[in-house]
Amino acid sequence: MSTLAQPLSGAATATTPKQRNYLNQEYGLKSWLLTVDHKRIAVLYLISVSFFFLIGGLLAMLIRFELLTPQPDLMSVDTYNKVFTMHGIVMVFFVLIPAIPAILGNFVLPMMLGARDLAFPKINLLSWYCYIVAGCLLLYTVINGGVDTGWTFTTPLSTHYVNTNVVSAGLAAFVAGFSSIFTGLNFIVTVHRMRAPGLTWFRMPLFVWSMYAASIIMILGTPVVAVTIVLVAVERLFHFGFFDPTMGGDPLLFQHLFWFYSHPAVYVMLLPGMAVISEIIACFSRKRVFGYSAVAFSSVAIAVFSFLVWAHHMFIMGISNYAALVFSLLTMLVAVPSAIKVFNWTFTLAKGSITFEAPMVYALCFIGLFVIGGCTGVFLGTMGTDIHLTETYFIVAHFHFVMVGAVIMAYLGGLHFWWPKFTGRMYPEAPAKIAAVLIFIGFFVTFMPQFLLGYLGMPRRYAAYPPEWQVLNVFSTAGATVMAAGYMLAALYLLWSLRYGKPAPDNPWRAYGLEWQTSSPPITANFLVTPVVTHEAYDYESIDRPQTHSSTA
Repeated sequence: MSTLAQPLSGAATATTPKQRNYLNQEYGLKSWLLTVDHKRIAVLYLISVSFFFLIGGLLAMLIRFELLTPQPDLMSVDTYNKVFTMHGIVMVFFVLIPAIPAILGNFVLPMMLGARDLAFPKINLLSWYCYIVAGCLLLYTVINGGVDTGWTFTTPLSTHYVNTNVVSAGLAAFVAGFSSIFTGLNFIVTVHRMRAPGLTWFRMPLFVWSMYAASIIMILGTPVVAVTIVLVAVERLFHFGFFDPTMGGDPLLFQHLFWFYSHPAVYVMLLPGMAVISEIIACFSRKRVFGYSAVAFSSVAIAVFSFLVWAHHMFIMGISNYAALVFSLLTMLVAVPSAIKVFNWTFTLAKGSITFEAPMVYALCFIGLFVIGGCTGVFLGTMGTDIHLTETYFIVAHFHFVMVGAVIMAYLGGLHFWWPKFTGRMYPEAPAKIAAVLIFIGFFVTFMPQFLLGYLGMPRRYAAYPPEWQVLNVFSTAGATVMAAGYMLAALYLLWSLRYGKPAPDNPWRAYGLEWQTSSPPITANFLVTPVVTHEAYDYESIDRPQTHSSTA
């Protein structure tokens, strides 16, 4: 732990009554908009991402209500194309990618390292302003009529054959990319240069390892997609032939460039989610994560392998059979480090002193959804089945199990885990568990029928379908309604807790880590004295052993 104090009382000695917490250190809108405190910036991201999550969710419900019936009777086909495109852009670029790194990572990573702030506080604030500028560009796109290319901006559709707002939507994604780059840069430098004395690489929490690996992907991959979107805009505006074969371009070039980033982007979303799950399972199992080193290295392995598998999105696009065979094999290999994490979490749970507080319920739901999402990815990494399933609802179901089901479950689990540290308030446990179960059940009922629809051949991105598929679509829409109720319940009780929740102890979960040695909410500087780390990560024996004969245990 730290030589500052005992594990369960460290926060009490780390602050004094004269120290204000970060929420009331300064008042007024200006102090928030110009802050360089990583915790306040995390709150700004929390508000911003929640807003776009609401927009993306409303667009998703419009899609599901349209698909209640076989014919497009709720909206026109053109409007439907714009709705599913804007849903994808909002959720991928403005919710799933920034949610965990920008909110949870911004808030807890410096404290986990024993640092006062991130390495570049002003760049951290700039990353939020880039996100806001990108969001304004996206809202302009929506107000101005939307875009209907799909979230992938596929050429030549995006460069020649649509008259919607491709440039402004692409510019929004471009600017949002810089937000990710700045965040990743900050995290990498902070991990290298600002760790507390004694916090060696193999004493770091697994959260830090995963965020570090995700940051590498952000730094290396995001510039590629940024340049690709610029090339699309230049070809569209000035008729350069980057991707148009009639002008000497190569349509496959766009696919290679886009997916070179966009598959690693899957792990920009997923690795931080895995980071959260490691923290939660260790805490509520009261054990060190089984195979700590293997889990840490698996994060780095995922980051490396993620750049080698992009062409499994292109099996039907004209690449050679030999290239497809190689990428199919690499796709199978990238599953290995992910499986290591799942097996090691399972062994951590074995013979652990498990308790089922709300964060743990969300973590267990994550594992259930992630395993199904990962296993169904095998079908899409195998040429024989991928050719049949490509561009069907099987893809939609697989993608949502991994990206929405798993990532959002992990995000909500982490938000519940650190909510007392964010706000200094506790939320009600019973509604939190009910919300987790509602989201989990609703998700299954929404997307399991879509695997069947995809197998039967229902293409994605169509507003009309044969009547014999209506029953499965009705089930899917019903599940989406249940899932939305779960999200709404979570939002309600978390907002309620801000005013009426019980004051949170400094360490309500008796968790291990430097962030739990600060007050709830933390002071602006995080620590009055730089902590010195003397124990390995997740040393729960040092916390629980003194409590065995304690009258307050």
